[in-house]
Amino acid sequence: MSERPELRRIREICLALPDVEERLSHGSPAFFTKSKQFLHYWDNHHDDGWHCVWCAAPIGMQEALTTANPQRFFRPPYVGHRGWIGVNLDDDPDWKEIEHIVGYAHEAIRRARAKPGPRQPGPRR
Repeated sequence: MSERPELRRIREICLALPDVEERLSHGSPAFFTKSKQFLHYWDNHHDDGWHCVWCAAPIGMQEALTTANPQRFFRPPYVGHRGWIGVNLDDDPDWKEIEHIVGYAHEAIRRARAKPGPRQPGPRR
């Protein structure tokens, strides 16, 4: 099976961002920054019929996009509860819009990595 042009375009967008690498995750192409995944490309994986990307998103973006255009945007399984956004690639995607969404996904993961974790309790005195 030949590679879809949408995957080539997604790859081009993702790999233009700093510190990004592509590797397989659950049998599909995924993109990571500093070992944290920010985008997963989905092409009829498990014969589910979906051709889309799942992207990390800043707080509020998932609700705003799915409300504004539920034909194009959706809450993906497995990661939707963490605010990720699904973007349908079947109906003439708006590549400028997708570039912005991918940029937000990349930045959301970079910011999440920069936040300090929960403070560990020190020794009792």
